[in-house]
Amino acid sequence: MSTIELTSSQKTILTALVNLHRETEDAVKGEDIAAEVDRNPGTIRNQMQSLKALQLVEGVPGPKGGYKPTANAFEALDVQTLESAAEVPLFHNDDPVEGANVEEVDLTSVHHPELCRAEIHLRGSVREFHDGDSVRVGPTPLSKLVIEGTVDGKDDTSNILILKLDSMEAPAEEPEH
Repeated sequence: MSTIELTSSQKTILTALVNLHRETEDAVKGEDIAAEVDRNPGTIRNQMQSLKALQLVEGVPGPKGGYKPTANAFEALDVQTLESAAEVPLFHNDDPVEGANVEEVDLTSVHHPELCRAEIHLRGSVREFHDGDSVRVGPTPLSKLVIEGTVDGKDDTSNILILKLDSMEAPAEEPEH
C-alpha cells in the first residue's frame, strides 16, 4: 500500500478518532473529536469527508452514529493494532496513566548525559502532560528499562513527549528462580 500523505490537521483528527474509538470501540461523534482537538465541529465534518475519500474513515449513520477508523487508518498513522503492542507502563506525576501506551522511546543525546533528552512516542493523547510534569516510563518488556524525567516539550500532533532525563536504568539480570 502506498503511503498516504496526511496534512497535520488530518493526522491530528485521525489520531484523535483512533484514540477515542479505542476507548469505546463505538463510532465516535464529530463533536467529541472536535472537543479532543479543539476545533469546531464543522471543520471536523469537512476533514472527515476528505478522510472518507481516502478510505481512512467510515461514517456510521443513526443516533449512535459517528465515525470509525478503517484498518487503513491504522496503517496511515503507522499504528499497529493494540494487541500486538507490548504494554509499557507510563506514570504521570506518579499516577499510572490508563489507556496510554508507549510505542517508542528515542534517546536524542546519549553522548551528553547532562543534556539527555528522550522522545516518548505515545499511543494516546499527550494533552494532559505539561512542561515540568514528572514522567516515568517502563519497565519495557525486554530490557526492563525504566526512564524517569521531566516534560520539556511535546508534540500534540504526533503524540510525542520530550523528557529531560533524570534517570535511566535497566536492572542487572536477575538469577532464575
